[in-house]
Amino acid sequence: CILINHFFLCNGNGLSSLADIFLDFVPLYQDFENFYTRNLYMRIRDNWNRPICSVPGPQFDLMERVTDDYNWTFRFTGRIIKNVINMGSYNYLGFAETDPNALKTVTKELQKYGTGICSTRQEMGTLDKHVELENLVAKFLGVEDAMVFGMGFATNSMNIPALVGKGCLILSDELNHTSLVLGARLSGATIRIFKHNNMQSLEKLLRDAIIYGQPRSRRAWRKIIILVEGIYSMEGSIVRLPEIVSLKRKYKAYLYLDEAHSIGAVGATGRGVVEYFGMNPDDVDVLMGTFTKSFGAAGGYIAGKKGLVDFLRTHSHSAVYATSMCPPVAEQIIRAMKCLMGLDGTTQGLQRVRQLGKNTRYFRRRLHEMGFIIYGNDDSPVVPLLLYMPGKIGAFARRMLEKNIGVVVVGFPATPITESRARFCVSAAHTREMLDTVSTDVLLKLTSDAKGAGRSCVSVTLNLSNSFFTFVFLVLSLDL
Repeated sequence: CILINHFFLCNGNGLSSLADIFLDFVPLYQDFENFYTRNLYMRIRDNWNRPICSVPGPQFDLMERVTDDYNWTFRFTGRIIKNVINMGSYNYLGFAETDPNALKTVTKELQKYGTGICSTRQEMGTLDKHVELENLVAKFLGVEDAMVFGMGFATNSMNIPALVGKGCLILSDELNHTSLVLGARLSGATIRIFKHNNMQSLEKLLRDAIIYGQPRSRRAWRKIIILVEGIYSMEGSIVRLPEIVSLKRKYKAYLYLDEAHSIGAVGATGRGVVEYFGMNPDDVDVLMGTFTKSFGAAGGYIAGKKGLVDFLRTHSHSAVYATSMCPPVAEQIIRAMKCLMGLDGTTQGLQRVRQLGKNTRYFRRRLHEMGFIIYGNDDSPVVPLLLYMPGKIGAFARRMLEKNIGVVVVGFPATPITESRARFCVSAAHTREMLDTVSTDVLLKLTSDAKGAGRSCVSVTLNLSNSFFTFVFLVLSLDL
């Protein structure tokens, strides 16, 4: 009231002045994420969305770009950075390739069917190629039936709402992928989070769900479903599947397993974490996976009992509204899957799986020996190397690119703000020389630089820190 009276007394146009005050002025700090984006992310934004101009194989070509306004905009110089070692793509088995002999069947299907379907699966978008692929996926996984979708993300986000709804309970790992999180939220079901790979936390939630039922009414839950991933893409950890299966049986829950990063990448013949732990596919109620990683293609699948798949054919939002998978992509998946199963008359697929395992264990062992802190299971091709301080993200990625190595760096909000990291993805297509170049010739050199500066080997990239970033991090830690 005093403020309003002041404006009326001092200004004949008091109301418009008040409007200027309350509408034209932007708050200095809207929230933490806005503060982070403006003060740190913009300074390291050049390390993301870098355009490549070649197949994302073990090496790729990168389009050079520069900024004249501190990363607000970028311009291309016209220079191509050649033969950058690709440690960022999910090309686990090396099927992202351009060998004409390998792509003969894909080229043939492209000429026969064209590039697009222009219809949904429920209308005129189901081709013989889709039926062939679905039968092959079911055979590969050892289940009754499977259904494929044109987008991996939507395989989760659009199918979970078809399986659960109001009155159902979802128990979700705290580190689940955004597609699982979105699908759970869209479903309208109640969501409860358990600590990552923590069986005690999961069992407590299951026990409470059985004892107390739904809030207010205390009625039993219509359905309880557990959402987990095979390999967690930011941690490199593998799900504790045998223990989760034991719990879901004990408490009569359902299990939804996302094998986006694990199918093709782990297991003796590349059949994912179910094979890795020597379990029966029937132990998992809903098997989900994508073709975007190990198969060098696009899309995803849901597999399991025939009744489950038949239900999704009529109730899935992806089946009803989304355009079908294009035929050349379907053929690429068939080609890669037949190679893994040995149906192409060779053992090349099995050799790729074994080579990926060898490369993964070798690269992880080298990083351990050099004193780096890395997360994840020893058999996981996702290798997160901890940088911790947000300010190291940009310095590390730029330094690696100077050495012709392309890496993915990850920070807040994808990870906790004090657990920034570089994420290496190992491929069967990587040679031992490439892995040695990354580990010995580059990372070891950074270690030597850090030691020469009198710093800890574990915090090897401290020599890359920028004093301004350190200051920003200290400011971020304040309660603003």
